[in-house]
Amino acid sequence: MKKLNNIIVPFLTVVAVTTAGAQISQEVPRVVVNITIDQLRSDYLNAFLPMCGDKGFNMLMKEGRVYSHVEYPQSNLNRAACVSTIATGTIPYDHGIVGEQWLDRKTLRPIYCVDDEKYDGVLTGEKSSPQFLNVSTIGDELKVSTEGKAIVYAISPFRDASILSAGHAADGAFWINRLTGRWCGTSYYGSFPVWASAADRGNLLDDKLKGEVWKPVSDLSGNFSYFLSGGMKKPFEYHFKGDHRFSAFMTSGLINDFVADFALACVKGSGIGNDDITDYLAVTFYAGNYEHKPVSESPMEMQDTYLRLDKAIAKLIEGIENKIGKNKILVVVTSTGYSDEETTDLARYRIPSGTFHITRTAGLLNMYLGAIYGNAQYVDACFGNEIYLNHKLLETKQLSVSDVMDRCQELLLQSEGVKDVYTSQRLLLGAWTPGINRIRNSYNPKASGDILIQVSPGWRLYNENTKENRLVRESYIPFPLIFYGNNLTSSTIDTPVTTDCIAPTLSQIIRIRAPNACSTAALAGFSN
Repeated sequence: MKKLNNIIVPFLTVVAVTTAGAQISQEVPRVVVNITIDQLRSDYLNAFLPMCGDKGFNMLMKEGRVYSHVEYPQSNLNRAACVSTIATGTIPYDHGIVGEQWLDRKTLRPIYCVDDEKYDGVLTGEKSSPQFLNVSTIGDELKVSTEGKAIVYAISPFRDASILSAGHAADGAFWINRLTGRWCGTSYYGSFPVWASAADRGNLLDDKLKGEVWKPVSDLSGNFSYFLSGGMKKPFEYHFKGDHRFSAFMTSGLINDFVADFALACVKGSGIGNDDITDYLAVTFYAGNYEHKPVSESPMEMQDTYLRLDKAIAKLIEGIENKIGKNKILVVVTSTGYSDEETTDLARYRIPSGTFHITRTAGLLNMYLGAIYGNAQYVDACFGNEIYLNHKLLETKQLSVSDVMDRCQELLLQSEGVKDVYTSQRLLLGAWTPGINRIRNSYNPKASGDILIQVSPGWRLYNENTKENRLVRESYIPFPLIFYGNNLTSSTIDTPVTTDCIAPTLSQIIRIRAPNACSTAALAGFSN
């Protein structure tokens, strides 16, 4: 009997310890708040933290799990592609969103990433849907896993970010109409919810702007300057008038408070967090400069935008915590990873520079191919830094696409201002070096061109037809990834991570499948 007790007692002890461990395992949050901040930068954030309050960024940095070295697994960073990568956990090669626009091979006209003539806008003339998003998002998988019971909404100042972060199965996606200032949406997600209509009518931007003035939120943002241009010589003051007033407001430091108010109206009126089924709210804020000016032209406006962004985040998190509970929400914060570029004349400082004319280059390329294969229109069009070949003509002439592309690459590499040239075949079949891999990740066979020209840093990419005039820069923009709430232990992690890990990590935490094209592993250290 004594021997039996010696066996049973340790066994029961192990069972008790195991049971206790299971009882204290991480609970599933009732609400996931996925905050994407367009153009947020770590260097600016760290510089302005001393001026921020206790409930915004400082709270996130102190109490959250902070990943300090984050990057996107793709090149050609832009808001649409980056938001899609966060939502789907995969790259543009899979999710299909290579940019805000790309060229339609059939019509040779630009396509906007969320345009869809089949679905009328609600309080807007823009017809939209996520039709070009080829895979599922975390919100979609949450809907599937809960048999449609989970509530999923996306709110953003911008149409592309709202719809792409909402995904296919969401209850709604809302953005600001640039012409009217009204919150609007698309019939793709159904009728406008009652809470959204009430929130829109109760805080009309057109009425708000009549007395709205944007000036420094505090003396701190005017007396301190992180930038070499020095402090504020004269306090800035902006009034929002005229037909351009709504667009200007959407790039001002005031926009984030307006977005936070609508997001809180969503939480209070939609039923988010009212039961034990996890709900999902995607919110986009803005940390770029006023009217997309270079920061060298308006440094104080940038500082004030960060301070006001801090207050908006604090308001949003505190409002959700007060309704649902501090440890019952999980907040994820990250950036789109790019910033508006400077427009400095580099030649003035004897820095290698120049202008690469993509349309002229496409014309010369067509003449070159004509000299080799006979006069014809071999180049269909060019868009951005990409050239589209006439595949029907190549087929008719029974020309090898591979040989034609090799000829194109050979010529273009000799052009001044060209760093490298990537054909679609090189990207699909070539060496998997880190640089080529990132470019390949941003390529999509249905949306991208046949030839991608990598313009040298410091040079301008100019398109005579579209008037695109962009300074090329390949500098890394530092930004963080922060997980906060849901009883997470605070820590700072310097190990480099990529943004495609966000979706699988959230999926693990809320115990659902990762999006269907997501092959990236979840971050370590999150219990499920």
